[in-house]
Amino acid sequence: MPPSFQDIIEEARLSARALWDYGDGLFNPTVRLGVTGLSRAGKTVFITALIHGLTRGGRFPVFEAYASGRIARAHLEPQPDDAVPRFDYENHVRTLVSERRWPNSTTDISELRLVIDYQRQNGADRSLTLDIVDYPGEWLLDLPLLDKSFEQWSAESLALSREGPRQELAAPWHAHLATLTAESRADEQAALTSARLFTDYLRACRDERFAMSLLPPGRFLMPGNLANSPALTFAPLDVPAGGSAPEGSLWAMMVRRYEAYKDVVVRPFFRDHFARLDRQIVLVDALAAFNSGPEALHDLEAALAGILDCFRIGRSTFFSSLFRPRIDRILFAATKADHLHHYSHDRLEAILRRIVARAAERAEHQDAAIDVVALAAVRATREATVARGRDKLPSILGTPAAGESANGEFFDGETEVATFPGDLPADPEALFTGESFRGLSSAPSEKADFRFLRFRPPQLEREGAAEPALPHIRLDRALQFLIGDRLQ
Repeated sequence: MPPSFQDIIEEARLSARALWDYGDGLFNPTVRLGVTGLSRAGKTVFITALIHGLTRGGRFPVFEAYASGRIARAHLEPQPDDAVPRFDYENHVRTLVSERRWPNSTTDISELRLVIDYQRQNGADRSLTLDIVDYPGEWLLDLPLLDKSFEQWSAESLALSREGPRQELAAPWHAHLATLTAESRADEQAALTSARLFTDYLRACRDERFAMSLLPPGRFLMPGNLANSPALTFAPLDVPAGGSAPEGSLWAMMVRRYEAYKDVVVRPFFRDHFARLDRQIVLVDALAAFNSGPEALHDLEAALAGILDCFRIGRSTFFSSLFRPRIDRILFAATKADHLHHYSHDRLEAILRRIVARAAERAEHQDAAIDVVALAAVRATREATVARGRDKLPSILGTPAAGESANGEFFDGETEVATFPGDLPADPEALFTGESFRGLSSAPSEKADFRFLRFRPPQLEREGAAEPALPHIRLDRALQFLIGDRLQ
């Protein structure tokens, strides 16, 4: 299908912005790093820990420029984009360190500028500006809507809602949908009710009991200042994919609002933020999907494939930098690795690699670097060996959040406990096919569902007046992959 006039205008805007960014980068070498992930994946914690470690002397032995002493200092500078909220780093550090609470989840886009002064391998002093862009992964799942009509999106959404556990969760919305006639006169109350029930269905899918990931439109679950606006007051209708809406009908109203959503929400995000990224890390809470079973894992696989399909990937060249930037490095990171003993970390990486394998194949053919890592941006546990009878169990020690429970025991949020998290299966397919495997239990002979406790952030021991760096697992490996080549 030939590009529309609006598509041509958007491309012109993108090229103009790319040209501006390229000119600025000649004098101030800059990497725009996108940090995203689906709900509760740990985006805020990752950014906070990254900045805290670089500015407070963290331990990063795998991050070559830092470990070799070539980084002189890293410091924050004022937020570069006047129309984008600043990432609230200072408050997030206070929440983690002083209050030992996890920061609130990302609900909107934010940005922070970190300048790294370093010495090149040839001895020359340079600076690299790292603009960190934090945005919800749910917004990425909206980008494919740009190439879909309302009728196509409706058909896909309805088909998905009739599969697996989604069907029961969608029952109230489906019941209301059955009372509607798409060709009938436009009805504001019918649209409001449909949007509310559809949103309730999406919210139920995201509940940790089901941990579904494929939930566009993303703003329905985090509306911000668009709450109750017509651009967020629409829902799928049972209409033919190639049909045409009668003028003045409910169908036509839904089409108009769906297109408004793309104009008001999706295109500005793509143009002003997403299309300008150079590097990207996608954080994945795979453990939540393990908790919920094979359906959640298959849903996560589809969501990550959709996310990767959104990226304009490939090796960055002079002309691509000048007219249309490309993302040439993408890191998929399985978070909360500290909830597992290190014996299972390789298996966690293997499972994530299996999840993104099909999606990553296209990127590798386009000369983009893609990697997978299991990490904990802030390590909330430590490892120990616990004797139980004649068995010695590889366990983790940490302080479960108040209200957490395991094997009938509830925790008060103050007491450190040892737990045996179990072993991930050696074959990733065991998770996708629903084969039983050992989960959170008090002994390896006991069978339990695969549940992971929520731990509080660690208690840091101060050395004099200095604030210690936050402990982590493989945050340095992530940094080396994402920006190590730009600090040579």
